[in-house]
Amino acid sequence: MKHQHWIRSAAIAGVIALLTTGCSVLGTGKKSDIDAPPTTGAGADAKTTSAAVTIDMIEDNSSQMTVYVKDGKGFVAPLSLGLPKTVSVAKTTLEYMVDGGPVASMLPSGFGALLPKGTKVISLNVTSDKRAIVDFSKEFLNYDGANERKILEAITWNLTSFPTVEKVQLRVDGKDLKEMPKGKTPLDIPLARSMGINIEKAEDAEFGQSTPVTLYFLNQNDQNYKYYVPVTRLVKRTDDVAKAVVEQLIKGPDQKKGLAAVLNATTEVKSIKPADGVITVDFSNKFLGADQKAPAEAMQSVILSLTENTSFKQVQIKVDGAVKPVAKPAHINPAKL
Repeated sequence: MKHQHWIRSAAIAGVIALLTTGCSVLGTGKKSDIDAPPTTGAGADAKTTSAAVTIDMIEDNSSQMTVYVKDGKGFVAPLSLGLPKTVSVAKTTLEYMVDGGPVASMLPSGFGALLPKGTKVISLNVTSDKRAIVDFSKEFLNYDGANERKILEAITWNLTSFPTVEKVQLRVDGKDLKEMPKGKTPLDIPLARSMGINIEKAEDAEFGQSTPVTLYFLNQNDQNYKYYVPVTRLVKRTDDVAKAVVEQLIKGPDQKKGLAAVLNATTEVKSIKPADGVITVDFSNKFLGADQKAPAEAMQSVILSLTENTSFKQVQIKVDGAVKPVAKPAHINPAKL
């Protein structure tokens, strides 16, 4: 990710005044471990796929789709829900991000939709340069000013989960939206995933002299539903983004924000090597749990974080040189209903 692009995107979002995603491990509230190779599929390559794009039919009239909503701690988080099958999957996901709409009965405890009540998605078209043009009804402007940034994050990260979308342009009643009316966030250039999500800054980083890395930590609601939360952290400028990602996962979440770490603080990295489209991370045995198994939650977090921040779509995890097979993720944060 280019530094100049990041600085511009951060300024757009009011930071200086910051997902191939998918996982089916969570959703039961129970921790699981992976210690045996899969019998079919990608094997140890640990290939991730976009939950919003890989549509697995779970019923005759519904499909598993990803929406971005706000959790009980105020984080923007992805949830995979069984939504009605439609011609326009992307448009449907946006419609199920409207407060007071049909998604209300589908969300786990503590979660809420971010798009204002009554908002209608008039149209959604994708251009040849991978720009999604979304036309909302006038109700879109009736939002809580405190949620302005979160709304933009949710829309942008939702739509850019699709491989055909890289940028997002907003309209209201057919007219381009030049800025958000309450917080005055400028929208003179299309929004992109590089704007980040749930932004925070490392203590030793400085705005304008930093590199953004998006990390997947764990959260849990009052009904013991566990789910991943993406957090974009500004760290000291570096060209080795993969190394920074793993280091920050080991460092863990900001303790004041209530998220849970995915890697033990004593975890050691022996090497990170890219080759033939696969990035391989070799941990010491401190990566293993007390039962000497590789925790599934930790491995999925590493996969989600590395594929989010690099061009690699496959991640291989080793412990002391031995491959630890990882099941191929299908959807991120399947909702527990």
